[in-house]
Amino acid sequence: MKIKRLKIYLLFILTTVFCQLGNAQNQKAEADFEAVMKKFEAVGASVAVVKNGNIIYTHSFGFKDLDNKIPLTDKDIFRIASISKSFSATSIMQMVEAGKISLEDDFGDLVGFKIRNPQFPDQKITLKMALSHRSSLNDSQGYLNLDVINPAKNPDYAKCYSNNKPGTTYDYCNLNFNLIGTIIEKQSNERFDNYVKGHILNPLGLYAGYCVDSLDSTRFVNLYEYNANAKKYSVASAAYAPRRLEIKNYIMGYSTPIFSPTGGMKISATDLAKYMTMNMNYGTYNGVKVISKKSSKLMQTPLSEEEGYGLAIRTADDLIPGEKLKGHTGSAYGLYSTMFFNPKKKFGIVVITNGIIPTYTGGLPDFSRAAINSLYNNFVK
Repeated sequence: MKIKRLKIYLLFILTTVFCQLGNAQNQKAEADFEAVMKKFEAVGASVAVVKNGNIIYTHSFGFKDLDNKIPLTDKDIFRIASISKSFSATSIMQMVEAGKISLEDDFGDLVGFKIRNPQFPDQKITLKMALSHRSSLNDSQGYLNLDVINPAKNPDYAKCYSNNKPGTTYDYCNLNFNLIGTIIEKQSNERFDNYVKGHILNPLGLYAGYCVDSLDSTRFVNLYEYNANAKKYSVASAAYAPRRLEIKNYIMGYSTPIFSPTGGMKISATDLAKYMTMNMNYGTYNGVKVISKKSSKLMQTPLSEEEGYGLAIRTADDLIPGEKLKGHTGSAYGLYSTMFFNPKKKFGIVVITNGIIPTYTGGLPDFSRAAINSLYNNFVK
């Protein structure tokens, strides 16, 4: 009996010690991160760290509502901008696996009207080119509706194309993915937001979505754009526009940009980390298979090492010294989101901020780079 009590006591002591060490580590990590927040005058930030395939840390710093000083929490959700593209690409890969479409299909045939660069009329633009931003399309005419590139709707549609031959040059373009969203609707006979919810979000147990009215608006994080001249932040009120009238008059397979397949996903950092882990595990999370390992690896494989972009997943080898990462970034309305992971070493980091003073070194905001390295050094290294 005494031996049993001794074992229980020792277990209690060890548990207490480990908890104290863990708390000390978290306190140091949070102090380091708060220093990064202070340096860039960040409004708020939610983070999540995955190590050995498991989420080991989540935390939220700063404010969800700056004016009313409402703290940001892990349950709050952000519009994450261009990381949304990978959800659209994952949906496409599900359809490719089902044999409904091919990555080599003519993009215009899938969309429903002619998509050909007038300077290269005989060159087919494929679905794969659009997924990898090698379609020769551009955003010069906008991307919030399909009329801009529809020859029957816009006499200046030719301006939507660059001077580069399709398939030869990487040219980041949001219009690509709003067009891709229409293909998802045409192939599934489901509205885009409902397809993603039913085939990706719900199976993974994520609280997220593209439709504003499908989510609890009290959990939306205010996004703040920084005015350098006035040296102050202002709320970006358009970030969560419900667009109810447009949805009421919705045309399947054409009105899709209303939900912004290119940038309209709303999700918390914690749930984004779960989605990231699915990608890190090549298509599977907690026993749920979303896409095949082959499809997931294809998404993560750059078409060109120089450009580093696959199918809505990019490679970053200059983010954390000595680490080659996969993932994506997003920026809109003052928000900056980052999701990067190492599928071999099984770690990943999500950082989302709703407002910073934006300065850049390379293509990533200095805040995002500093924030990711802070978390890596404290929890992963």
